[in-house]
Amino acid sequence: MSYGLGAYKKTSVETASKEQILLMLYQAAIKNTKKAIEAIEQKNLAKKGEYIGKMQDIIVELSNSLDFEVGGDVAKELASLYDYILYSSTQANIKIDKTHLEGCLKVLNTLYDGWTEAIKQIKTQTTNHKSA
Repeated sequence: MSYGLGAYKKTSVETASKEQILLMLYQAAIKNTKKAIEAIEQKNLAKKGEYIGKMQDIIVELSNSLDFEVGGDVAKELASLYDYILYSSTQANIKIDKTHLEGCLKVLNTLYDGWTEAIKQIKTQTTNHKSA
């Protein structure tokens, strides 16, 4: 059973567009942040560290993928937000304080919503140009 799920996930990533992969990364970061908050509430320090580590790995990957020549000011803003998330999640990990993670979660949700909307608009514009 788990093999089938793993194969499905692998296939969905391999066939996903760049936009879908970006949204998947944000979804995974959000999920791990929520799990880290739950782990702090349950006083499960090992799980807290594990989930924060997974979230930070995703943020580092997103940060490393920024193209400052193409993205300009947007890329700089994203880099600042990613730095904030990494700093705050590290503080949450050290201080065992979920309020730092709640701040990260707000930023991640805002970014996810923003990218979702931007992708919708790009697809609508592309569709309109093709039919024109």
